[in-house]
Amino acid sequence: MCKVYNEVGCITTINSHLIRNNINDLKSLKEIIDFKNSYADVRKEIISHHTLLIEQEKKILEEEISHLKDSIIAKENEVREQLLQEIEKLKYRLTNLIFKNVTVFRVLTRFCKKIILKLKIWTNKLLFSFRIKKSIQHLIHFLTKKTERYEYIVSFFNDAVEESSLSQTKHLDKKKAVIDEINNSIYGALGEQMVVKELKTLADDYILINDFNCTFDPPLYNSRERNYIRSIQVDHILISPFGVFIIETKNWSKESQNNLSLRSPVEQIKRTNLALYKMLVSEESYSDLMLSRHHWGERKVPLKNIIVLINQKPIEEFKYVKVLTLNQLLGYIKYFEPTFSTRETQKIADYLLARNFRAIVD
Repeated sequence: MCKVYNEVGCITTINSHLIRNNINDLKSLKEIIDFKNSYADVRKEIISHHTLLIEQEKKILEEEISHLKDSIIAKENEVREQLLQEIEKLKYRLTNLIFKNVTVFRVLTRFCKKIILKLKIWTNKLLFSFRIKKSIQHLIHFLTKKTERYEYIVSFFNDAVEESSLSQTKHLDKKKAVIDEINNSIYGALGEQMVVKELKTLADDYILINDFNCTFDPPLYNSRERNYIRSIQVDHILISPFGVFIIETKNWSKESQNNLSLRSPVEQIKRTNLALYKMLVSEESYSDLMLSRHHWGERKVPLKNIIVLINQKPIEEFKYVKVLTLNQLLGYIKYFEPTFSTRETQKIADYLLARNFRAIVD
């Protein structure tokens, strides 16, 4: 089986985007796709769950309100009875205020006590309603709060459900928005993984480098476009017994293919080809590669440009670039006759891997 280095580039982009946005529970492309597909159903389940919770809350409130009303009536009656008994006791004491051996001092004392008892009776009668209200004040407070909540639920049931579910739906919607920002990368990753799956079936003497990145200092001069190449990124580089295949994957719809604002993959891959060509034909690279000499002269490393379109490809042909569908890819690669030994193929791969930003074997 073909040896594979690195995850596909779109997966790296996706993972970085999710980490930046504190989304750590989606560990694979499948989980991301499953989340996208199930989002609407999950949101409905959240709303349904909180609808049930609000219905239950409404029922509980009805019971609590009824219980509070009964408690208030019971408490009122209890306190009223206690206050009436207290007044009756004071009246009894007033009526039975008798002193034996009447003296001036005792008459004066009796008079003062009568005044005090009458004042207590008067005060108790005056504060009678206030004391009853004060005794049930906390129950009235609870009843008011629960009645207001109950009436709100009855009048604005959907709003109550929305408020109850807001924390969960907000978190879910934010996650959906973050994922929607990388839709293109998700579709790109699907396409790139399909290409990798195909290429993995190749023999052991094929080596695949995904998401190849390289910078150039000083930059390489691009005489055709009259500019400089400072860096390149390639979806896949396949090192084979024939040479090197530069592969760009596009999971594009027909509309995307006709979109003039999207960068031409043909120009992109030609630019990459130029950079890799200059890398592989330099004196330094030839020395590092240690390719066996042919008696006619120094051998070159053939570079082939391939654009793989997952859905459909245009009918047009392009100079120096082969545009293929996924099911045409392996047939095209295997068409070429091998010219490099397994050792030489590995040497070319090692040379490129040493210049890649990162190389992680799969």
